[in-house]
Amino acid sequence: MPNRLADETSPYLLQHKDNPVDWRPWGEEALAEARRRDVPLIVSIGYSACHWCHVMERESFEDAEVAAYMNEHFVPVKVDREERPDVDAIYMEAVQAMTGQGGWPLNAFVTPEQVPFYAGTYFPPRPAHGLPSWRQLLEAIAEAWRDRREEIREESQRIVARLEAGARLEPTAGDLPATLLDDAVAGIRASWDVAHGGIGGAPKFPQASVLELLLRRGPEDRELALQSLRAMAHGGIHDQLGGGFARYSVDAAWVVPHFEKMLYDNALLARAYLHGWQVSGEEELRAVAVDTLDWVLRELRGSEGGFHSALDADSEGVEGKFYVWSRDELHAVLDDERLTRIAIDWFGADGHPNFEGAHILVTAGGTEPGPPPPPELPEIRRRLLAARATRIRPALDDKRLTAWNALMIAALADAGAVLGRADYLDAARTAADFVLRELRDADGRLLRSWNAGRARLPAYLEDHAFLLEALLTLYEATFEERWFVAARELADTLLARFADRERGGFFSTADDHERLLARRKDLEDTPIPSGSSSAAYGLLRLALLTGEAVYEDAARSVVALLHPLAVRHPTAFGHLLQVIDLLQADDAREVAIVGEDGADELLAVVRGAFRPHLVLAGAAAAEGEEPVVPLLRGRGPVDGAAAAYVCERFSCLAPVTAPEALAAALAGDA
Repeated sequence: MPNRLADETSPYLLQHKDNPVDWRPWGEEALAEARRRDVPLIVSIGYSACHWCHVMERESFEDAEVAAYMNEHFVPVKVDREERPDVDAIYMEAVQAMTGQGGWPLNAFVTPEQVPFYAGTYFPPRPAHGLPSWRQLLEAIAEAWRDRREEIREESQRIVARLEAGARLEPTAGDLPATLLDDAVAGIRASWDVAHGGIGGAPKFPQASVLELLLRRGPEDRELALQSLRAMAHGGIHDQLGGGFARYSVDAAWVVPHFEKMLYDNALLARAYLHGWQVSGEEELRAVAVDTLDWVLRELRGSEGGFHSALDADSEGVEGKFYVWSRDELHAVLDDERLTRIAIDWFGADGHPNFEGAHILVTAGGTEPGPPPPPELPEIRRRLLAARATRIRPALDDKRLTAWNALMIAALADAGAVLGRADYLDAARTAADFVLRELRDADGRLLRSWNAGRARLPAYLEDHAFLLEALLTLYEATFEERWFVAARELADTLLARFADRERGGFFSTADDHERLLARRKDLEDTPIPSGSSSAAYGLLRLALLTGEAVYEDAARSVVALLHPLAVRHPTAFGHLLQVIDLLQADDAREVAIVGEDGADELLAVVRGAFRPHLVLAGAAAAEGEEPVVPLLRGRGPVDGAAAAYVCERFSCLAPVTAPEALAAALAGDA
């Protein structure tokens, strides 16, 4: 008989609807039941693509005796961390404080007042590796609650103060140190893996925000980012056949991935590869950006135009089974001795298996540019992909999240404009239309999650902030005013409902969000940009397009709170450091292009290089109604020809109509 998760829309929660555990979703009903019975809650948090979440479900949550004990002594609650990042953040910080580590599944024992008093991650069905069994832990917690309940309640209050600490940060007065970025990048270099690229050792995450920061810097820093992009492109973390990236590598050399594929990673990495190509001109980086976006459109796009959240790591209960090959399989599928030899050489399958007796496909090159692909490679890929398509696929998490869709909208819009791909721009438009139409409540407020025709849960700071950035990018790619109008409305909502008017910055939840143990602030940019730094970046770009100081002031308030942390822990603040980079850039420019005759040639100059310190506005002509974008007002074509206005703080040079003159103005040679 299904438990209380049967009416949910989260694929992760629905995976648990037939467990004998009487799971409830997070909410007042579960908290009220815990208060009524005066028992703790078990708050078990995970996500659908989480391998060890599936393992713990099979081992413990499907065990009838274990489930009966959980139901008798606790109120069990299941949480999808992707739908409820607010709840996840509170209990993840708690488990890190208690154990020094975190991860999923996250299992927290919580008082009826929402306060965690014990937390951990995976627990086995029998004692192993120094861990008690899940049943032993349940019995110990139940006994402690029975015998030491008031002591637990008193002790647990210390964790509340820790959880509120981030929201109590005070701003730093005065100007930003001139050496702030240099000092932060020096810290990144100190953590760099010079042999394989990326930060630190195993497990290794892509850290797209840090790569984007380095691509904005001088030649030595750009080369660090390029080395990482190349190494990931050549490794097993990159799906060499179908495109797209796994979430992280379990080794330091990017060979063995944790096979789950997340929408957010692929959106962020597609943009990093696009910008890496703009910086370097290396064709393989452009190809990876295109393959990644094409894979997303092929495998993660819903029929309505929104994007699914993830593909699981497992199929048939085995991690990575869908992606790995034996040499016998390669021989059988390719059925051609010459093609087989080429494939084995190209994909590194001529040595010992690199994953549990099978081969994860990789290519040569490491941190250097790889060799040119053989002309037979498209046919080899076609045959192997056709064979792989007959395998049982990993499970799909088909919920659409506003924040993650926004990241993909931005990637598609950016790539569509730079590469001249109309299909990417159309996909970005369709997804933006879907979010703005379907992910709203009756009052027009933004919502977090959509699936099976239902949108639910109030949107968080990151949903608003990522969408603000995405809509501005889509406006710059299309010059369609509707995206700018929607972006400005989101910015005003950020200021009205999320801003901390006392200390500056932004809370992760709106002012009328349900009452949780703490109202927190997003701080770190790992694995994706924080809502705080994304809000700052979007607001700063909007200020450059509008001249409105209120947006810049709000962005600076985030920087005032967090820049000391960013210097001390730069690998955790890559997106915030990009905000600081834009604030301190000597070449920050606003560019307005007005008119039609010759506009494409002018746009080719702007989009022909990586220009992270530039905002762009455009219109067919400045006639009739006043333009919605303030940067365009009072500016028109010159003698019937499209004109480019290069401005700094709305103070503009004389308009130019020739591409060479625009290039000189952007280079500071005008």
